[in-house]
Amino acid sequence: MNVKDAIENRRAYRSLTEIKITEEMIDDLGKAAQLMPSCFNKQPWRFVFVYKEPQLGNIKNKALNEGNSWAKKASLIIAVFSKNDFDCIIKEREYFLYDTGMAVGSLILRATEMGLVAHPIAGYDPGKVREVLIIPSEYNVINLIIIGKKDPTIPNDFTPYQIESERNRPQRKPLKEFVFHNTFSF
Repeated sequence: MNVKDAIENRRAYRSLTEIKITEEMIDDLGKAAQLMPSCFNKQPWRFVFVYKEPQLGNIKNKALNEGNSWAKKASLIIAVFSKNDFDCIIKEREYFLYDTGMAVGSLILRATEMGLVAHPIAGYDPGKVREVLIIPSEYNVINLIIIGKKDPTIPNDFTPYQIESERNRPQRKPLKEFVFHNTFSF
């Protein structure tokens, strides 16, 4: 699979089945993030790959919002975190979120290439994540990435929106709404 195919095949599915997580798989995903650019090569991203009990169960049962109950079928949850002084701060621009986002994007594309679903979520309690994973409070828990294999069976307890987005890729904005040529225009 080439990059274009990985981009086109990447989907944030919720219908998951379990897979065996190996250290080789984690290293492979970590290396995909490791090679991404960052301001002055500071590499501000940090990840905790959670796949063993009791931490995995504790994240699922204590940190996930109700709307992400589907994520309880995850075989792996990756906590993404950083802090602003890990990266460049130039006037009002704090690069740690941007640079960490690039690393996460690469990790998600590599997961797609490996035949995995890598679904980033915002519906979680950062304080509970810090507590379960022993992440100090000065870190910003930016995201959780839910990892599993796509299950072709859609659970009955999914919402209508979740069912529809399992069946069909959610509508994307047309390019003309966010791609501008030479100057910004409304």
